[in-house]
Amino acid sequence: MGRAFEFRKERKFKRWGNMARVFTRLGKEITIAAKQGGTDPSGNPRLRTLIQTAKSENMPKDNIDRAIKRAVEKDQSDYKEIVYEGYGPHGIAFLIETATDNHMRTVANVRSYFNKYGGSLGTAGSVDYMFDRKCVFKMKSENPVDLDELELELIDYGGEEIFRDEEDDVIVIYGEYTAFGQIQQFIEENNYQLVSGGFERIPNVDLKNVPEEDRVELNKLIERLEEDDDVQNVYHTLQL
Repeated sequence: MGRAFEFRKERKFKRWGNMARVFTRLGKEITIAAKQGGTDPSGNPRLRTLIQTAKSENMPKDNIDRAIKRAVEKDQSDYKEIVYEGYGPHGIAFLIETATDNHMRTVANVRSYFNKYGGSLGTAGSVDYMFDRKCVFKMKSENPVDLDELELELIDYGGEEIFRDEEDDVIVIYGEYTAFGQIQQFIEENNYQLVSGGFERIPNVDLKNVPEEDRVELNKLIERLEEDDDVQNVYHTLQL
């Protein structure tokens, strides 16, 4: 198995534990996708995938519809996607993806978390090079699938790593960031059941193992960042 598999295995132990936060995060992504590509899922592949992802997380249809509607409401503030970078205690690199309608509030909050827990907010590019951005899909098939053959097919579409997640009973596909549309098209045209699709940042450096007794501030920093309503995803180089 490759780096994507190992990364996913690490991340599975640190999933979003609060359903309300999951819905908030997905709602923002749906609004942004609808704003950028239109509110009709049939003509907006990214929106179509996000709706399927929301359904897989049991997000109510009313919540999905409201998120799409917000994209065209004139009195709604626009969400901007901003990435923050920094270092936590013990030299752990952090990359934080946010979606915010008030960047001054967001940067102030993120900086305060770093300062409180012994880290520092960095400048753009300070840790970004330590992470590769990938697209990731989860899908199912009614028929048996030969993963080796599937991987060979997907190479031409930008697929890089494929494996079966036995716990979730899905096939997981990682690919180049720019291959999102091609891989989605492959899944839909070959009548696989799309469960979810999105993007992840995978560390391209070795994860750092910090002794348990030294993790208190790191764990508090991760928890505080993930609890912030403006934060979509938190990535770091700490070995969980």
